[in-house]
Amino acid sequence: MLGEIGQPRVLIAGTGSGCGKTTLACALMAAMTRRGLTVQAFKCGPDYIDPLFHSHITGRPSRNLDPFLLPESTLCYLFRKNSRGADCSIVEGVMGFYDGLGTTTAGSTHEVAKMTKTPTLLAVTARGMSASLAALVKGFVGFRPQSDIAGVLLNETGERLYAPLKTMLARETGVEVLGYMPRMEDCSLESRHLGLVMASEVANLDGKLARLAQQAERSLDLDRILALASVAPASPEGSPPTLACEPRPFRLAVARDEAFCFYYRDALDLLEEAGGQIVFFSPLSDAKLPDADGLYLGGGYPELHGARLAANVSMREDIRRRVAEGLPTFAECGGFIALCDSLRTDEGVFEMCGVLKGDVFMTQRLTRFGYVNLTAKRQSVLAPQGWTGRGHEFHYSDGTNNGDGFIISKPNGSKLGGSQTDGRAWEGIHASPSIHAGYPHLHLCGDPQLAANFARACVEYRSKISHRI
Repeated sequence: MLGEIGQPRVLIAGTGSGCGKTTLACALMAAMTRRGLTVQAFKCGPDYIDPLFHSHITGRPSRNLDPFLLPESTLCYLFRKNSRGADCSIVEGVMGFYDGLGTTTAGSTHEVAKMTKTPTLLAVTARGMSASLAALVKGFVGFRPQSDIAGVLLNETGERLYAPLKTMLARETGVEVLGYMPRMEDCSLESRHLGLVMASEVANLDGKLARLAQQAERSLDLDRILALASVAPASPEGSPPTLACEPRPFRLAVARDEAFCFYYRDALDLLEEAGGQIVFFSPLSDAKLPDADGLYLGGGYPELHGARLAANVSMREDIRRRVAEGLPTFAECGGFIALCDSLRTDEGVFEMCGVLKGDVFMTQRLTRFGYVNLTAKRQSVLAPQGWTGRGHEFHYSDGTNNGDGFIISKPNGSKLGGSQTDGRAWEGIHASPSIHAGYPHLHLCGDPQLAANFARACVEYRSKISHRI
């Protein structure tokens, strides 16, 4: 195995959003997997949807590398840890290679490449350009020293144009061109308001991936890409997220179905390290919650399944009863919506669990989108009063009661460190000793104390229930 020699890896970056990063990354993963190689996928930034495609292709959970939500030492540790046993790790970038907070490179794909010392292949849409491609590539290579751009992949071009473009780019830029992908309309991955649709929803996904893999074998230089990946320097070891608690057993009910599926796999791993036994359940299909000492309702697309959620009366009533009894509950975005009184969409108004007083309604645009800084006004089941940390919001809905337990503010794009804001701030998140529910998504590995606090609350709840019995 290549993975036994070192840590073969490559990062697929782009000139901007929509340049074909996901298609090229998925094609590479599918082609390498078809060769019998073990591929570990990663996604830069807070995206939940691309990793679902990665995981479907590779058979291994895709992981997020987010330099805003994770300390550099933690990011590097998780990268090395999750790459173990893989023949090649493939990291898919986010937005353009240098695009970070505001108009800076802070938190960008470029920073992930630097932190992990991963060679980068730049995806460039070749349609409508010839010699201008050289100017574009030279600009990306020279924009920052040590950019680690090891090669270029051309997207949306054909075999006839590829040879002269490759020769020209090599002559003008000195950067190696490692293949192309033609425009393949029959292999497009549909999109909706928050990005791609989920892997489980794409019609004939395996057939599309097979065609992408076959095309990659024909028009990408896979052998050369693997050779570049295999000579990547050793990545930093980093430091593991440390839990400030002794692992003690508890059962954690985690919602997972078509409506709730946005989780960071590393955060779930951390809860398991804290002693949690994760029990997955479906708010759409199951009659009631499983026997558990805590509840984690992640994000997803509840707005697409309002009627089914409302129709599952026994589940809604069980969640309302159990949370009212003090079941430690962590709910993010879609999970927060499920705990409210109702959800209004274009299809109607649907009754939700009624744990939190307030109604949610869909809007026509992204609401409070992007990274945020968080400050706890009072204690929640995750964070003590006064805690400060980071999160991410992306939703096309809003609520009449989003909570007032935290101050949420937009970070200053000039720097990643500290709690710098750009002046915009608002209140949000329902917070109590047994509940943390709001729009912001958190990465528990970014501050392991959150996972420790939640685990401790679950263990204490387990003890109270057992004493009652």
